[in-house]
Amino acid sequence: MPWPDPQNQLAFLNGAILLLGVLLYALLGGADFGGGIWDLLAGGPRAAEQRKVIANAIGPIWEANHVWLIFVIVLVFTVFPPVFAALSIALYIPLSLALLGIVFRGAAFIFRTPARNVATGAGLWDRVFAVASTVTPVFFGMCAGAVASGQIRLVSGMPVSDPWRTWLAPFPLAIGLLALATCAYLAAVYLTLETTGELQEDFRRRALGAGAVFAVLAALALILARSGAPWIWHGLTSRAAVVAVPLGIGLALLSGWAVFARRYRLARVAAAAEVSLLLAGWALAQYPYLVVPDLTFENAAATPAMMRAALVVFGIGALFLIPSLWVLFKVFKADLPGAVDVGS
Repeated sequence: MPWPDPQNQLAFLNGAILLLGVLLYALLGGADFGGGIWDLLAGGPRAAEQRKVIANAIGPIWEANHVWLIFVIVLVFTVFPPVFAALSIALYIPLSLALLGIVFRGAAFIFRTPARNVATGAGLWDRVFAVASTVTPVFFGMCAGAVASGQIRLVSGMPVSDPWRTWLAPFPLAIGLLALATCAYLAAVYLTLETTGELQEDFRRRALGAGAVFAVLAALALILARSGAPWIWHGLTSRAAVVAVPLGIGLALLSGWAVFARRYRLARVAAAAEVSLLLAGWALAQYPYLVVPDLTFENAAATPAMMRAALVVFGIGALFLIPSLWVLFKVFKADLPGAVDVGS
């Protein structure tokens, strides 16, 4: 992977920060979506207790995790405006559906507790929350697959792609399901540290199941990439990603073993590192494109003055944001004397 020349290093640096924002949203916001997935799939004699644990785990920090999505959108809009314009038009339908999912998910999370006290409304908002949490990462994943597929083409700066087939093709669909499995796996692994006893075993089994589904979908996506996303296929088999991906697979095996062996802290670290490396491998495979095959981080970048200003703003914002988030997680997610076992 050639290092960009000095004229384009500002764009490369902003692109690296963009990747960091995506990683943080995947690891934190993705786990929140995964909690909603397990809320939808809660079952057995401890279904109510499972839902309560999920709500307690998500409740203090779920809104904060969306700051990374806002950050990514603002960065793309200001630093890579042609990318923002192209995706807003070519992927208007799935992005709008994902936005609706976030809105309904947030509203339902707030409304569902009071609704349980109303005889005619009990349970409705729980289902809205769970379904919205499940479909939203699928739409985001389908958008990512469409971006990498090479089907978003530009003529005179305007997308000319089919508004439906671009994101409903087999490869984007596989990536959408893979995103869903990723969120479910992260959430289940994280929730093993929020519980003890039988509830912990419930989420352990869910983590093992989600991990197996993730492995199958990852293999399917790789197979489909050969025809559905040839640039990604080429990058995954012949570039720096060829190192990142095997490391990610190794971490996936480590994480799965740690869950099986009930080494939950190790499982959480390995799962987060696994997802980070696989996303980094994707970015390396797609390099230098932000939207394959017409928009690179170089030809889509704003003016140097705008990029410098963005870096200054991001730096100042980080001075406030990172300590604030650290305090938030320290206060609400600090390890307690014992994990929660609602069923005891």
